[in-house]
Amino acid sequence: MTTQDVSETVAEAAEVTDEARLKLLEQEGDIAADYLEELLDIADLDGDLDMDVEGDRAAVSIVGGDLQQLVGRHGEVLDALQELTRLAVYRETGERSRLMLDIGGYRADRRSTLMALAEETVAKVKESGAPVSLKPMSPFERKVVHDAVAAAGLTSESSGVEPRRYVVVLPD
Repeated sequence: MTTQDVSETVAEAAEVTDEARLKLLEQEGDIAADYLEELLDIADLDGDLDMDVEGDRAAVSIVGGDLQQLVGRHGEVLDALQELTRLAVYRETGERSRLMLDIGGYRADRRSTLMALAEETVAKVKESGAPVSLKPMSPFERKVVHDAVAAAGLTSESSGVEPRRYVVVLPD
C-alpha cells in the first residue's frame, strides 16, 4: 500500500465520519422540532420551526407570532426550554446534545450585541493594558464573548460561580 493509497483511505473515512455526524445532528434537530411542535400546540402558540446544522451542533429556531413569553426576561425561559429540549433529545438518542435553540431571533440579536461589547472591551483593554471584567452572563453569552475576544487576538477567562459567572478580558 502506497502513501497515496493510505491518504485516500483516510480521506474517505473522514468523509464517511462527517456524513454520519451530519445525519446525527439532523436527527437531533428532528427530535427537537417534534418536541417543540408539541409544546407550541399545548401552549396554543403560533410559530414555525426552522432546523439547521451550525458547525458542530444542531440549531432549531422558532419564528413568527408573539413569542416573547417563550424568551422571558433576559432569555431565562429560552434557556430553560433549550435544556428541556436537550433532555428530550437525550431521552430519544441516549447521547448528550449541544443543540442551540433560538426563539424570535433573540439569540441572533443578543449575539450581535455581545460581539459589539467584546470589540469595545478589546479596544479598552488594548488601550489601558489592564484586564476588564464584564457583568455576569449565561454560558451562551460567555462563549460568544470568548470567541470574539480570541478572534481579536486577546485572551479571556470566565470567573465567578453560576449564576454570577462573568468574563474577564486580559491584556497581551
